[in-house]
Amino acid sequence: METTIRINVHTKEELDGFRQYKNESYDELIRKLMHLAKLCEKNPKLSQETIREIKKARERIKTSNFYTAKEAKKILG
Repeated sequence: METTIRINVHTKEELDGFRQYKNESYDELIRKLMHLAKLCEKNPKLSQETIREIKKARERIKTSNFYTAKEAKKILG
């Protein structure tokens, strides 16, 4: 089931900034944000570390500085 929700233009722009790939849906983004919010509630200290790691990973993805699954398997054997 799908539905339409209204969001502020600024909110949409902020959500667009969280996209890891061009075709990532808003549903995927919102689910990821909800997952992170739940992690923060359960373990705030761990969550801060997780958020830092996610930010680093996103920067690597944006600069194409990462290994594909195939490359990682080859490296790791």
